[in-house]
Amino acid sequence: MANQYRRLPPQGGDPRLTAEVVNNLLEGKLNSTGTVTLATGGATTTTLYDRRIGADSVILFMPVSVAAAAANFYPYGTFEERADITFAAANTPYVLDLSETEYAYGMSLASNRITVDYGGIYDLDISALFVNQEPQIYNGFLWVRVNGTDYPHSATKFAITENHGSTDGYVAVAVNHPLELEAGDYVEVVGAVEHANVYLEAYPALTTPFNIPAIPSLMVNLMMVDPSGVSDSAFEMYVTDRQKGQATINHLPNSLADKTFGYVILG
Repeated sequence: MANQYRRLPPQGGDPRLTAEVVNNLLEGKLNSTGTVTLATGGATTTTLYDRRIGADSVILFMPVSVAAAAANFYPYGTFEERADITFAAANTPYVLDLSETEYAYGMSLASNRITVDYGGIYDLDISALFVNQEPQIYNGFLWVRVNGTDYPHSATKFAITENHGSTDGYVAVAVNHPLELEAGDYVEVVGAVEHANVYLEAYPALTTPFNIPAIPSLMVNLMMVDPSGVSDSAFEMYVTDRQKGQATINHLPNSLADKTFGYVILG
């Protein structure tokens, strides 16, 4: 790698050259800098080759591309169901449908499951619109499962207003709960109702009697709030296997091109 600033020759330099090199050092102008682009294809390590690396070197990184800067954001996702969700039987728990991804970084949705890529403490928000077509109030229940197991203390109970004439009863339900998750864990929303004519209803956007955005039957927001909440969290990049001329960068699974970092080698 070519030097960016002038160096002193092995036998020393004249006072002017010496002053130039020393002043550059005082201003932080070093020749021990470079850039590295992380490997793609879901890679979790990238080898950094630089002849200036030694076994005791300290390597500092900063993002120098948009893709690299995105790595500094905590994982988040917004997921929806835009169709009605019905219950085949009363008093029976069902995993609720969740089929649309509004936004997602560091997590994904498949088969009604939200799977997180990284361990940590997450904040979970659920909103649901329940409808009752019966002339009697019925109760409903919502809670969370992680990896197929009911998550402790995550349930809520609510009453859905009864039908009045031709007007169904409605109740909007919100659930908020922190979750401690590890990489690869998946989250499901579970519901149960006391009557099969109680369900979750979705509405398309309307223009009359005024403009109303579409209403999903179920919306789930999931956001990491603390990457250090789980002991094996690998949210931050770190360096291992330092040796003469190379080091291993350990990082989150990467599939983004041009995730490029500038670095400084010290020692």
